[in-house]
Amino acid sequence: MISNISLVTLYVTDQDAAKRFYVDVLGFVEKTDVSMGDGFRWVTVGHPEQPELDVTLMLPGPPLDDAMAEAVRRALANGSMGGIGLQTADCQKTYEALSAKGVDFVQPPSERPYGVEAVMRDNSGNWLVLVEPREYSAEDFPHA
Repeated sequence: MISNISLVTLYVTDQDAAKRFYVDVLGFVEKTDVSMGDGFRWVTVGHPEQPELDVTLMLPGPPLDDAMAEAVRRALANGSMGGIGLQTADCQKTYEALSAKGVDFVQPPSERPYGVEAVMRDNSGNWLVLVEPREYSAEDFPHA
């Protein structure tokens, strides 16, 4: 039986720069950095309070075919690549701290039915959602 999610992948444009962003700016820890031959490098980071989850910082390339790798590179360049959600106890305070470190926010903290949310981009163009969650129910959302 599956016990948990242990690995997610973020495509990045530069593994060294991405690792520095996640470790030095967001406070993640380096978990793996291994060259595996043929130019392939396996780089993972993780949050220190969530050791069971690794985030792979992957260059667009094999096992993707050339067309898909190019599509991922275009999506990163356009800032239209998905990302991950990050939870915080105080969205405004985290927003201010990360903004002071030069993080690019495309949406400042905003009230949502599920909490306070801000949206930022990493240094590869992935969007990251920063959320200060609160209790909610389906009735908190407007219905069409």
